[in-house]
Amino acid sequence: MKIALMDSGIGLLPAAAAVRRLRPDADLVISSDPDGMPWGPRTPQDLTERALAVAEAAAAHRPDALIVGCNTASVHALPALRALLEPGLPVIGTVPAIKPAASGGGPFTIWATPATTGSPYQRGLIEEFADGVPVTEVPCWGLAEAVEHADDAAIDAAIAAAAALTPTDVTTVVLGCTHYELVAERIRAAVQQPGLPPLVLHGSAGAVAAQALRRIGELPEPEADWTGSTLTVILSGREGAALPAPALAYEEGRLLGTAGAAPAGIVER
Repeated sequence: MKIALMDSGIGLLPAAAAVRRLRPDADLVISSDPDGMPWGPRTPQDLTERALAVAEAAAAHRPDALIVGCNTASVHALPALRALLEPGLPVIGTVPAIKPAASGGGPFTIWATPATTGSPYQRGLIEEFADGVPVTEVPCWGLAEAVEHADDAAIDAAIAAAAALTPTDVTTVVLGCTHYELVAERIRAAVQQPGLPPLVLHGSAGAVAAQALRRIGELPEPEADWTGSTLTVILSGREGAALPAPALAYEEGRLLGTAGAAPAGIVER
């Protein structure tokens, strides 16, 4: 089994790690675009063109499924990606976990990039799944970029700024950018209010990984033998790359370094 993942940068790591945990025996192909990131400020047409190039680089390795590990790319490029690759290659997008957050009934907030916050796409999800539930949209200026570079000071500053915009009575935070899942516990610590129940965080990585397995008719086997599983890294179309150094600052990036017979260029933990 081979699962490919794509994103502009290391935001695909949470979904890749989730696949690794569900199926340690799966070969992984991760394709990103460090030369063109961030994708958020780009026009939808430009973003789509870059996403198609990143996807084609991954598809050349003949994976069984492709996960779009990026909320922004899923918003703007998913129809084009599916038109290009399906039905031969199932394409799984990433959607903010607004539906499960709303099911809790309590007030919740959505942390997302400034480009996504207030967008018709996100507002549509709120109207569809959270009608009647108090929702606050919080733009997280600079957080994805800080996470991408593993810049601890910038991460702390961006989280603090977003936490200041978050109502104190929220029970749940939706992580509306895949990068944010890499610093989920730091977000929890910044938002959790004394005396209130533990804050619930909703990411998308686990659900996306499970959906990829369903699309190809496979079941989770977390105890499967990972010996021989491989990790292929593609950076803006360049084959045989190593994991970017900032990826190893996160548990998810270090987990990927445990691939079985890792080929040259793959970082071992």
